[in-house]
Amino acid sequence: MSLTLRVEVGKKGYIIIPKSVRDLVGIKEGDILILTVVGDKIILEPERKVNIREVVKKLEEHERKISYAKRASLGELENISLEEEFED
Repeated sequence: MSLTLRVEVGKKGYIIIPKSVRDLVGIKEGDILILTVVGDKIILEPERKVNIREVVKKLEEHERKISYAKRASLGELENISLEEEFED
């Protein structure tokens, strides 16, 4: 999705991010934005906080889902060609 708006730079370099844009990307008062300069462009992105417990929980769930898969040991796939491996 692409959205282009015109905003005016005020005193001390302030700009106002329109409410529609804040709502679209979930920016609220007090949030931190990451400002990146790439060439002559300015990129503003909301800083996303990561809940490490949630990440660990999701990784554990994923590991349980794929635990049935056999793990290949070193050298076990040495004589298997990719063509054989991906045949229908």
